[in-house]
Amino acid sequence: MKPFREHVTVPRDASWVLFDRRLDRIPFEWHYHPEYELTLTLNSRGQRFVGDNISGYDHGDLVLIGPRIPHTWYSGARDDHNRAPRALVLWFTEAFKSSMIEPHVELHPILRLLERSSRALRFSKTTRAKAYPLILAMTDQPAGQRLASLLSLLLLLSADRKAAPLASAVNQAVAAPSAKEERISRVVSYLHHHYREQTTISKLMKVAALSRSSLHRLFKRHTGATINQYTTQLRVGNACALLIGTEKPISFIADEVGFGNLSNFNRQFKTVKESTPRAFRSAFHR
Repeated sequence: MKPFREHVTVPRDASWVLFDRRLDRIPFEWHYHPEYELTLTLNSRGQRFVGDNISGYDHGDLVLIGPRIPHTWYSGARDDHNRAPRALVLWFTEAFKSSMIEPHVELHPILRLLERSSRALRFSKTTRAKAYPLILAMTDQPAGQRLASLLSLLLLLSADRKAAPLASAVNQAVAAPSAKEERISRVVSYLHHHYREQTTISKLMKVAALSRSSLHRLFKRHTGATINQYTTQLRVGNACALLIGTEKPISFIADEVGFGNLSNFNRQFKTVKESTPRAFRSAFHR
């Protein structure tokens, strides 16, 4: 499935954007844009999709994504049910890099950081702990002070030697999706919202406005999986997040992510992860 292009609008009184996003649930929105993006995710846990990488995330996740890399987050649970999931998103452009960073030799470590972001970077726990208050403070700062804080933040991140790349290879610019791809995008979005349910093919045909044969053919072409395979991967992926982030019983997790019974959950989980749910949880905690 090809992502849609998101258009980022920079305000007139600033050279970059800080967006404080609060939602009841972080939706699956597979997209890209030509800007660099730094995202701090708070009070949610679930799955993060960046390029060809799919992995779990939790409270305090901090990722730098280079231009044109497809990505999205999808929340599965909250840390605090009295607070909404929150994403603090920082966007800045190639023009910002060339005008603000390149002319100053003191800021050249940031250039190397941005080069590494072509595969997207997830920062270490130590660096996240230092960056967290800096980013939160920006939300109340005037524009001039906020710019200085951004440069300080980027210098901090550039010193993180344990920052790990997420995508396996550099992603190239992505073409705009066709009308058929938009239809499959609607199906994928529907599955991400309703994967716990027993969704019928007839329902997905209506969502996509496609015949049964066209739906199956185009879905496989654009996602690389059948509808059943994709749904199973979603259920198993969300089960992984619950196994890692909670102490809920495995039978409860199986029901929560949409498997009919525990034996089916164990069988499907082992097929996808080559491990039983119990062994997966134990290995992670070790």
